[in-house]
Amino acid sequence: MPDALARQQAPDAAPGGAASGRWAIFLVVAVVLAGVVPVMLVVQVSDTGRSTAWSLTIALAVWAGIRMAHRIALGIPALFDFVFWLFVYIFMGIAPTAQIRADQLSTTTPGMDPARDVRTATVVWAGVICYELGRWIARHTALLGRRASGRAVVERRLDVVPARAVVLTAVGVLAAAYYVSKIGVGTLFMSRYSSFAIRSERLPDLATRSIISAAGSYPLLIASGVYLSVWRTKALGALSGRYLPLLVPSLALLLLVTNPVSSARYDFGTVAFALVVFVGAVATVRRARVTMALTIGAFLFVFPLADAFRSDTVQLQRNGFFGEYLANPDYDAFWQIGNALSYVDEGLVQPMRQLAGVVLFWVPRGIWPTKPVDTGILLADYRGYTFGNLSAPLWAELLVNGGILLVIAGFVLLGVALGRLDRRTSHAFLNGGQLWAVVGGVFPFYMVILLRGSLLQATGTLVVAIACTVFVRRSTRTHDEQPPSDEPQARGAPTASRTDAR
Repeated sequence: MPDALARQQAPDAAPGGAASGRWAIFLVVAVVLAGVVPVMLVVQVSDTGRSTAWSLTIALAVWAGIRMAHRIALGIPALFDFVFWLFVYIFMGIAPTAQIRADQLSTTTPGMDPARDVRTATVVWAGVICYELGRWIARHTALLGRRASGRAVVERRLDVVPARAVVLTAVGVLAAAYYVSKIGVGTLFMSRYSSFAIRSERLPDLATRSIISAAGSYPLLIASGVYLSVWRTKALGALSGRYLPLLVPSLALLLLVTNPVSSARYDFGTVAFALVVFVGAVATVRRARVTMALTIGAFLFVFPLADAFRSDTVQLQRNGFFGEYLANPDYDAFWQIGNALSYVDEGLVQPMRQLAGVVLFWVPRGIWPTKPVDTGILLADYRGYTFGNLSAPLWAELLVNGGILLVIAGFVLLGVALGRLDRRTSHAFLNGGQLWAVVGGVFPFYMVILLRGSLLQATGTLVVAIACTVFVRRSTRTHDEQPPSDEPQARGAPTASRTDAR
């Protein structure tokens, strides 16, 4: 698989040497992720006979493991695709397999009918297959467009406006100061439960809270990305480091507002991952491989420990590797898809109503009293759960907005969109771009939040981040510039006959 999709050779390598190296990497990673881990799960977690759906979910883990192995073997930093498969591997593969076999479901989604497990897994598979179709469409339309135009890509020396990043820094400082003044400095060092309770009390409107919180962090994050990318690529020549003095205060305030103690793990993870990418962690094929492999390890081993500060009692112990997933409310995503299926079966779908709430997230409830609640709460209320802060993965969001047909259409479009984003960002990583390198640092990890849901909670932050990115973009385009091809290459590397940015 790898050598058919990427034929990069090191300058001094014998023909076929690089391909054999990619094959070796692919086999090692695939054996671990798609072989050893699933087999260990089956051996260590006994099957209680709840349902046969675990065979479908473990197949999801195997396929996602193969796709991540393929991505690492290629070394092309298509991070949106990588994060999608990482999410599927853990939240739709490993976690539900362990829970179904042990019959220890997420404690926040009780009373799930075992007869619905197989249908739920089938819906997840439908989304995954449609996503693959969307990636295929994105890849082949890009190839056709490039062949039709016949024009070479012209690199831009500088595609951001650093002076605008300075404005973002000022905005971020003011917004962070306002945010801290509203919630109190001490709140930043409380447990996540305590911090969330105080933030909810002092900023009760969810949309307002998410926008204010995002305004105090994402302008600083995007600005930091601009400063670092300009410096790393030497885009301003001898003046490329002129903005670095602003980097230290920007990062200090950013990591104060978004810290691992009071911030959600996904929020802090987005910031940490972006900063690692900004300093060049995926700027070469070798670094990209190492970074993706370490990210998988961090999700499997460090992510559970990062939950230590959720409550006032610090808990650093872990109940075994697979025990982490049993009865754990952090992994309720699969079961919320099951609840969404029940919601559809009972004819409760109001087409696009939940999506309208997402698009109009900024409208206060005082003006729109019947504004939809987020989908996690909607499904919790529908099921009569006492705890409403549940996830609503993209499958569930699409189901409650338009049933299985919207799941099919939505995941095809997702595959197309992420395929095109990966073309842009991987090209920027390996060829010294700035704007798309910032995009590729911030938004792939945020995909975890979007995929896990709910969208209403995540949209405010996403809009702020996108607005900041658009603001620093240099609008002037070279007259014959074309979108980057599906063949991003490291500078100085021989041309590949074909690389896959899937």
